[in-house]
Amino acid sequence: MRIAAPYENGQIFQHFGQSERFKVYDVEEHRVVTATTINTNGSKHGALPDVLKKIQVNELICGGIGGGAKKALAEAGIKLMGGVTGEADQAVQAYLNGTLVFDPQVECKDHGHEHGGSGSVCDCGHSEK
Repeated sequence: MRIAAPYENGQIFQHFGQSERFKVYDVEEHRVVTATTINTNGSKHGALPDVLKKIQVNELICGGIGGGAKKALAEAGIKLMGGVTGEADQAVQAYLNGTLVFDPQVECKDHGHEHGGSGSVCDCGHSEK
């Protein structure tokens, strides 16, 4: 199984569509065997589900995510655990332990605008860095 998380400074980056990198975890027998960080090479929003599909990600742990991206992930067969905050490595371990708290209904709206700098908040209330 391959799990990915939008990644920045060890944390789950809170705006999927603006992710510049993902941490990708290869899992065997409920244990992480390798973890690597990949750069999205400037891909944003609608292109990101394709990036994850091309590298054969099965599951995504993320914070905020828009409806279009949720649909594209579902069409790509990628299971989503959204609304997660904190350290990426800890979130993956919690998921493997069956203790990850996530919101299957999370959906950011009104992202048709530019976001401000560090610490701005998107319309759904997720803090961005």
